[in-house]
Parts: sequence; C-alpha cells; structure tokens
Amino acid sequence: MEIKLAKTAGFCMGVRRAVDTVLDVSQHETGRKLYTYGPLIHNPQTIELLKSRGITAIQSIDEIPDRHNALLIIRAHGIAPGERKKIKESGVKIIDATCPKVGYVQAIIKKHTALNYTVIIAGDREHPEVDGLWGYTEGRGIVVSTLEDAEKIPALEKVCIVAQTTQDSDHYREIVRKIQQKNPQAVVFNTICSSTEKRQEEIISLAAEMDALFVVGGKNSANTRRLADLARKQNTPTFHIETVKELKNVDLGPYKSIGVSAGASTPNWIIDQITDHLAEISSPTPKTAFLLKLWLWMVKTDFYSALGAGCLALAGMLLQNIPVAAASLAVASFFVYAMHVLNRLVTSKESGLIGSFREPFYLRHEKIFRLSAFASLFIALTLSLAGSILAFGLLLFISLAGGLYNMKLLPGRGRFERLRDIPGSKNFFTAFAWGIATAVLPALSAGCAFSAGTAVAFIFTFILVFTRSALSDIMDMQSDRLLGRETIPVMIGKENTQILLKIILLILLVILILSPVAGWSPTPGLFLILCVLYVWICFSLCDRRAGFSGAIIEGLLETSYIIAGFAVLGWLVFR
Repeated sequence: MEIKLAKTAGFCMGVRRAVDTVLDVSQHETGRKLYTYGPLIHNPQTIELLKSRGITAIQSIDEIPDRHNALLIIRAHGIAPGERKKIKESGVKIIDATCPKVGYVQAIIKKHTALNYTVIIAGDREHPEVDGLWGYTEGRGIVVSTLEDAEKIPALEKVCIVAQTTQDSDHYREIVRKIQQKNPQAVVFNTICSSTEKRQEEIISLAAEMDALFVVGGKNSANTRRLADLARKQNTPTFHIETVKELKNVDLGPYKSIGVSAGASTPNWIIDQITDHLAEISSPTPKTAFLLKLWLWMVKTDFYSALGAGCLALAGMLLQNIPVAAASLAVASFFVYAMHVLNRLVTSKESGLIGSFREPFYLRHEKIFRLSAFASLFIALTLSLAGSILAFGLLLFISLAGGLYNMKLLPGRGRFERLRDIPGSKNFFTAFAWGIATAVLPALSAGCAFSAGTAVAFIFTFILVFTRSALSDIMDMQSDRLLGRETIPVMIGKENTQILLKIILLILLVILILSPVAGWSPTPGLFLILCVLYVWICFSLCDRRAGFSGAIIEGLLETSYIIAGFAVLGWLVFR
C-alpha cells in the first residue's frame, strides 16, 4: 500500500503561533492562572493536553474567580472589539494570540465600516472567527454562508466583501460573483489564508492520485470538514477521522494507495500516529515482508537499540585496542535495553494522549516488558561483577542514576522537580550512559588503564547517540512543547539544533582521522568514519513528510550504531 502525506498537513502559521504563545506564557508566568477565551484551537486532544498543564478554556470572563491574578489568551480566531473592551474593563490581563491574517481582515472591516461601507463577510455564521469579524462592522455587517444568501443581497450604495480566512476559494468566488451581479462597484478582498488555499489545492491533487483519502482533524473544525468535502467532490472515498482509533472501523482492503491530509488545528503527533498505523498494516512484497516486519518489531521492542549498543561496544574495543569480550558486549546490550524499556514505561503513562508508535505496544504488554527490563538489568550487573568490581560499581551507579532520572526528587518546588526537567538533560544523560556502557566498562572489565583510546571511544559513542537523540527530538518538537519537555530543539529551534549537530559531527570526524596519526587508536578506527557519513545523510529524515513511518525513521537513525559493528566485523574478518 502506498501512503502519501500532504505537505500542508498540520498546524497552520496562525494556530502554531497561538499554541506557542500559550506554551511560552505557561512556562514563564508561574504566578497567574491561565485561561483561553474559548478553545484555543479546534482539536479536542490538544485542548485536553493544555488543560492538563493548567490552561483552562472559558466562554465568559464571569468564569474567572480571581481576575487580578489571571491571564487571558485571545485565540487565533480573534474576538470582537466589544468583547475586548469588556475584558479590559474587568481587570483581566490580555495576551493577544489572534492570527495576523485574521487581524488583517479585522483591519479591512474596521476601515471600511468607518467609511460607511456595508461589509459582507463570506463565512460560517457560527464560527468564532466570523463572530469576531462581525463585531468590527458595528452591527451593520452581513454574513453570507451560501449562494442563496448571496442572491438575497440587495443593491447597496457602498459594499466591501471579505472572506473568513478558512473559506473554500471556489465557493468564495461564486459568492462574490452573485453579489456583484447587483453590486458591480463592490470592493472585494481575497482574505482567504494562503495556507488554506494551498491545503485545498493539495487535497484536490491527492484525491486525483490516491484510491482513498483520510482527512485528520477535530469533528468541530470547519476547515477540516471543508477539506473532507472537497475530497468527496472529487468522487474519491474520503474518511474524516479524529484519532487513530477510528481506523479500526475502516476496511482498507480495496485501496492500494492512501493519501493523508489534516486540518490547520491538527497536531503532528496525531498525524504521525495515523501514518504509522497505515504504514504498519500496509502489505510489502512477500519477499521483503518477513524481514521488514522482523526489523520493525526489533525497533518497536528496543531490541534494535540493544543490538546497537553491542555494536558500539565492539567499536569501543577496537578504538581502545583491547580484546573483544562477549561479556562486555552483553553488558552494554542488556543495560541499554533495560534503561530504554523502564524509561519508556514511565513516560508512556505520563504522556497521556500523546503516544509514539511504541507506546500502545508497550502498554499492552507492560508486565512482560517490565519483567524483561529488570531481568536484563540483573544480567548486566552480574556480568559486570564477574569482570571487575569497578565495572560493577560504575554500572550500578549509572543504573541508579537512570532510575532517579524520572523520579520526583523535589516535589512541589518549582519547575525542576526531576532530573529530566533540566533543559536538554535527556540528550546529554542518554549519550553519557551509552558512552560509559560501551567505552569505559569494557576497559575496566579488561583490566586496562584509561587511555587516549578510551577517550576516543567514549566521544565516538557520545556524539553518535547525542546526535541520534536530538534528531529524533526535532521530529517530536511539537508534542514535546505540548508536554512541557524542554529538549534541545525546543530550546534553540530546529535549524540551530541541526547546525549544532553538524558541528559536533565534524569534530568527531576530525578526531577519528587524527587518532591513528596521534597514536590514540589503531588505524582500523578509520572505518568508523562510515557512521559519521551515514548520520549526515540522516539529517534529511528530520522532515516526516518523507513518507516514512515513525518506526522506520527511528530504525534508520539507530542503524548508525549497527554500521559501526559491521565496520569492525569487516575489519576483523578481512584483515
């Protein structure tokens, strides 16, 4: 089955700006109660997440008990000037997150109303944006929703026509044509958002290419419903769904190709869940089906990460020029598996509505995963004890640190209750733990003193794991922000994160090239440059529009570890 995701799917500029505004305010305004004037966006799942962070949607300022210690965020749809005045007079502080493109329409209406024009608004009568726009007409505006409404407009002296920013372009042109039949002098503004127009054009194009379409978004979202209607007009089977659960009610058997689009209020994590599910149930060719399913199963269960840890431990031994020890490989693999599983079980329960491709599987088999994680940790500790008491002590320390990472150490004492609340800590601690397990522990178990090779091995693993973690976080920026996770991409942005990662990869490349020359590590270590080159290629995966499922992308990122193992094995076999 071919799956194609629309490039325009997901938050538009105005929605993204409104959500970012609310999240920024919630992060810095800890002494005030936060409210949004109406639901911030038309997506129930996002509203629930905001509610869990103490951000409450209200319909009237009368719902605010302590107005002097409250912040009210005006949503992207905007509000009428009369409502704004009432709020200010109540003493509630306002933060305006009105979409700039809606603000532009408001300005047009305000100007032409002052010039005694009759302003006609083409839009949905009950939509909050239209309600706010009409407020700028001083009660003299006319809302037109259908062609029948347009035909009823009489000849007027001065007419100005604008559109709700999410209107159907063709429908708006027809409305304008009808009104101009009696009012040829009418001043017409095309106020439909360019993002909306592109989204509508793309859904029509997808409908022509695909056997079926899924339009993802809240059932109360007007622009999402409009996308679904446009697709159906192309005689393409179209399903308007809100969450991945609704896919269970759809028979996908008749369709060889499926297009996925989403409304302007649909977050990326919901879109990802749907595309991941579609990709999972799609049928590859018989020759590749088994291998692909096995690979994806390993990625989903974190066995692939464990295998990757063993491969990096093998590379670490090569860089340190110490004998290959199966016990050290096993320690690294079992430790990484245990830590990954235990941390995922914790975060899966706390993330609520947001879940990755792994989390449903983990939660269904929670007991098995929990048991396997503790068993793996026990095996890792036992094997390390057999090798060296120092190795055992260090592994026990980083295991306890890993357990403390998600625990509330300072309950009720501000932003930093847990280690994971420290901005960027996940990327650093993960890479540090992997570096210890794959570089330092093998040296201790072998009874070798720390050397320049140990440092090179640690840096090699640290940078690879740090980069892979940060690249994954780039793709999860939107959901991380909603959950309050201050990852490196959330703090410094996608572009700056990519620049940072490319700089440290260049540093790693230089170290690998200089190591044999300086005598820090043996010449075969140069083969590990392949890992750096592969990771560089992986930067293109940061855009989920590439059409890959989340599991495939995660697997491709972690393949950098596997390449390290194969590079070493190739040297050992063919030297």
